[in-house]
Amino acid sequence: MKTFVFTVVIWKEQEGYVSKCHELGVASCGDTKSGATSNLREAIELYMENDRTLGILEDIEESLINKEKSTSHLEVTYA
Repeated sequence: MKTFVFTVVIWKEQEGYVSKCHELGVASCGDTKSGATSNLREAIELYMENDRTLGILEDIEESLINKEKSTSHLEVTYA
């Protein structure tokens, strides 16, 4: 059994929260941060179930098991 580590970003929108998994490009939403996270976990699990059939995680597996990750903010001015 393997343990995968995903990078998740959650942000507030007008009617709730959006959550997105960077590595898989999977997104979900919820009324709260917790709800958005829970819904994203379910979406990731469904994605991974498809992997059993399609082998879609094979190419990115190294990035999924590596725990040495960081995130930051980058501000860019656009005119």
